[in-house]
Amino acid sequence: MSLRFLRPILVSGGARQAAAAGVALALSGPGAWAQAPTLEHMDAAAGSAVVLMYHRFGEARYPATSIRIDQFEAHIRELTSSAYRVLALPEVVAALRDGRRLPDRTVAITVDDAFTSVYREAWPRLRAANLPFTLFVATGQIAERPGGEYMTWDQVREMAKAGVTIANHSVTHARLPELGNRRIAEELEMSSAMLQKELGVRPTIHAYPYGEASTHVLAAARKAGFVAAFGQHSGVLHPKSNMDYLPRFALNETYGSIERFRLAVNALPLYATDISPSDPTLQRNPPPFGFTVPEGVPPGNLLACYSSQHGKLAIERLGARRIEVRLPSALRAGRARINCTLPARGGRWRWFGYQYYVPKSLALR
Repeated sequence: MSLRFLRPILVSGGARQAAAAGVALALSGPGAWAQAPTLEHMDAAAGSAVVLMYHRFGEARYPATSIRIDQFEAHIRELTSSAYRVLALPEVVAALRDGRRLPDRTVAITVDDAFTSVYREAWPRLRAANLPFTLFVATGQIAERPGGEYMTWDQVREMAKAGVTIANHSVTHARLPELGNRRIAEELEMSSAMLQKELGVRPTIHAYPYGEASTHVLAAARKAGFVAAFGQHSGVLHPKSNMDYLPRFALNETYGSIERFRLAVNALPLYATDISPSDPTLQRNPPPFGFTVPEGVPPGNLLACYSSQHGKLAIERLGARRIEVRLPSALRAGRARINCTLPARGGRWRWFGYQYYVPKSLALR
């Protein structure tokens, strides 16, 4: 849940300026788009959505995962302006799966971990603003009585009855890539079973704890029946996104300014495909990172890529569409992100990024 790899983006008037190193608004997806004359035509044909992620609210002891109340209220004021369409997450997922076009500047709100501050601070404000949101619950963390760090089942039920979407976040909030296949399946299935028992509804959406995953974890999520699963790499959803590893834009006290928030909710997809390596857990360090872009991405140096641990990276373009990025050295253990940006019309930005989990056995020593 730490956001230590992220640094704020400050955008001045020139759309050609590159975003500050390490900021992640990301998307990922398999397959290839049909030819389109411009990226703008692709935007108009399909639409996209930004998904926001919060954890704690007004808990100053945890600045890496908490948002100040004044910041959160500023976010709500921005979202309730006429510029945005805030939809419930299941509605966004259904539109992507069904091929229905999403309106421009579609936004969905998610909260990870059922901290008590969600119930006391976030929910009343979101409810008053008539903004839907999804709460990802790690069922093993739910408290037996009120007043602690986490919500109780009575509080979760109250929110669910009021229309809040409750979704799967495992049982113990474990690092899933470190577990065997049987244990991964148990974390997902037991959490869904508990949510169905307590709420009467089986969840269809999952968020990986810490945003960490692997090919085995992604396969387990599909087998568990989830129609969509989210990481913690920031970015923009579009119809060709990988539904097993969808991006969200994380917000916290340090990186919750209204300027940064507006940058996120106005982001557009880069439509990157054929991502390599696609496994979110590295098998080789440093990874030979690359991806394919649509024909509408212009040549030149406007496209910029950054590593959370190395800063700006050298890019090699192979033909019109293939982008190859090489890291200068191995990554440290834990989570690492690579993020690429491209300026778009109207002062907006296109973003692509990916989060990798680096096992200790492969990490820089």
